[in-house]
Amino acid sequence: MIRQLPVWVLAGSVMLALNAGFINSVALLSFANNAVSHVTGTATIAADALVSGRSEVLFHTASILLSFVIGAIISGIIVGNEALQLGRRYGLALTIEAFLLFFAWYAFRTDHMSAEWLASAACGLQNAMVATYSGSVIRTTHLTGIVSDIGSALGNFFAGRGLLRQQLLLQLSIFLAFILGAAAGTLGFQQLGYDAVLINGIWVALVSVGYAVVLLRSART
Repeated sequence: MIRQLPVWVLAGSVMLALNAGFINSVALLSFANNAVSHVTGTATIAADALVSGRSEVLFHTASILLSFVIGAIISGIIVGNEALQLGRRYGLALTIEAFLLFFAWYAFRTDHMSAEWLASAACGLQNAMVATYSGSVIRTTHLTGIVSDIGSALGNFFAGRGLLRQQLLLQLSIFLAFILGAAAGTLGFQQLGYDAVLINGIWVALVSVGYAVVLLRSART
């Protein structure tokens, strides 16, 4: 339960949600038209492909699912504990994510199917990296849980049980950031094509640098 929301938590969550919305929008508009920031729809497509015997679609969608899991595994190895706190190796995880996105950019430009694998792995890494803070679940690559939490918070408020303002602020910020990121991804793809993915890689690299700065300042105080 969030009583006080540190600026670095809010800023980091917003920046990562922007990134996820952006890359997911580009991936959906790409040659393969698959989501990469979440796996629910992809799993449904894979199940349909399995039943209908479309082996090529099944292979590709299952590969996207596996890539997301691999990204999450990498996050688990690097970051470890799910509780969000300063001092964990988020900088290293973000650097790896940035490289995955740079490789995805190259693969997108060559219309290679590995583009969505790399982008999905980057999202899986990011989603697993940020898990819980002060008892609240924080996810930055999809909105299902966030929207459910917003609805639950408002339901409790309407029932007269009070409103956890800081928690709702974080959830609404992530929701809006993802939507804005998706809109920016569409505009970026329209103007730059697959070169828009470079923006993702640079953006995540900047988030990594920002985290390093926060750590440095924290160590000095």
